[in-house]
Amino acid sequence: MNERIARRPRLAPFLALLLAALLSACAAPLQEIAAPAEVQAGPDREGFSVQYVATSRRAGARQPFLLLRPEHPVASVILFTGGSGVAGVSPQGVSKPGNFLIRTRRQFVRQGLMVAVVDPPSDRRSLDGFRTSAAHALDMKGVIAFLREQAPVPVWLVGTSYGSVSAAKVADRLADGGGPDGVVLTSSVFRANRTLGDSVLDADPARLRVPLLIVHHRNDRCWATPFADAEPYRLRMSHARPSELIAFEGGGPVRGDVCEPYDHHGYVGLEEQVVAAIARWIKEHPPRTRG
Repeated sequence: MNERIARRPRLAPFLALLLAALLSACAAPLQEIAAPAEVQAGPDREGFSVQYVATSRRAGARQPFLLLRPEHPVASVILFTGGSGVAGVSPQGVSKPGNFLIRTRRQFVRQGLMVAVVDPPSDRRSLDGFRTSAAHALDMKGVIAFLREQAPVPVWLVGTSYGSVSAAKVADRLADGGGPDGVVLTSSVFRANRTLGDSVLDADPARLRVPLLIVHHRNDRCWATPFADAEPYRLRMSHARPSELIAFEGGGPVRGDVCEPYDHHGYVGLEEQVVAAIARWIKEHPPRTRG
């Protein structure tokens, strides 16, 4: 994840989150707009179509992401990296590829999924203190709408580690319209403190009403993402139907901090199996009929 989770609680991050909350409370009301997206061709070395896209759904901000497109997509996924939420997307690709979802982005495409790798919006350097906000949800509403314009297929949010907070809360905030068709949470942040101001528990169980897949490693040793909390969380989200917990074991060899992407927390050595399981579940669980 995740330098952000690996660090133990400190006062400075807590004050930063408090300041961000106060500034957000004093900010002008959100203004939803629908400006045309900016699209640039990306690198052709990927073996499939790649574009750098910036949508504008919130006044005063652009939402950048890298779009990887198979020839015939069966679904679309928006990938939320962990930590500060920075993947470093640009027309040249990504500059921070270590996170589990980011380093497996091409594998998702090979499963027939159109992939959007998102970065913080243009008015923020990171997603710290922003993942549960209405502004973040509005930015993602624009990405979801763009993906639906590209292909008439379901759009799923997939988050790992601290990115799980984005996936869960965006689905909550957009439950009344413009939201995803399903959610996948991997290595979810169940426990928050002064360093992590939020968790997947911030998503309202009554509002997350789309299919939900929870993926977790049984030996995840990160303090914020214990495997023991995964099934109770699935049961808590009782309006998310169908729902399932898929547990993994093994993998490795591991290295680095237990909250970083090359320990069991990031499914090292299991990447292909985990991506295949996620893609299969998405394909086998179409969204409910709208309306």
